[in-house]
This record gives sequence, structure tokens and C-alpha cells, in this order.
Amino acid sequence: MSAVDLVTMGDEFAEFWQERHLCTLSTVRPDGEPPHVVPVGVTLDLPTGIARVITSGASRKARLIGSEGAAVALCQVDGRRWSTLEGRAVVRTESDEIADAVRRYAERYRQPRENPARVVIEVQVTRVLGNM
Repeated sequence: MSAVDLVTMGDEFAEFWQERHLCTLSTVRPDGEPPHVVPVGVTLDLPTGIARVITSGASRKARLIGSEGAAVALCQVDGRRWSTLEGRAVVRTESDEIADAVRRYAERYRQPRENPARVVIEVQVTRVLGNM
């Protein structure tokens, strides 16, 4: 699937993804059991269509995505407003990618604690659902 042009989604969409909301990340388990769903902080780069999640490389979510990548869903809800971003996730370990993701996270949420095992889950958004 190709990336979605998030810039054309409108101001309300853009503002919703800039407001401070916790989100969920859903990944598929390899054994076919129910999805693995965890709370995360997400940043969204509208021009590139890339969503980012910072986490520890040892986390279950990073291990489920692994070096092969995986289909994921990111969702945030605020009352009747909600938005889900679907796409293909990869785990990035490059120091410049991690620094960029940390900077973005600090702008939306707060400065995260130090974590030498930090990685970035990067999602190229291919589908958007929602009600805003």
C-alpha cells in the first residue's frame, strides 16, 4: 500500500494529532492470539506521513515488529473524536533517528527519561480512519 497524503486531511486532523493524547499501538501476535495493544505516545509528521513511537529495544512491541517489520495500528481517542493510523512499522536504531524522535516526543508530551536501549518504531501511514 502507498502512503497517505496526511497534509490534505485538514486542520482539525492536524490539530488533533498535535494535542497531548495518549495513544495505543496494536501489533499482531505471531501465534494468532488477540492483538498486543499498549499505551504509547505518538508523534505524527504530516508532510512525510510518518508516525513515531519511542520505546526500549527490549519491549514486547519492538520485538513483535522486529527486523522484518509488521503491520500496526495507532489510535487516539478523545470523547467522540478518534483517529486510527494504520501502516507498516519498522524499528530504527540509528542515533540520529532516535534523537529526532525524542525531540518530536518532547514537543508533544514532555522530555522523556534517558534510555540507552531506546529505539524508534517508525510507521509509514497507509490508511486513516476516524471521526472528527
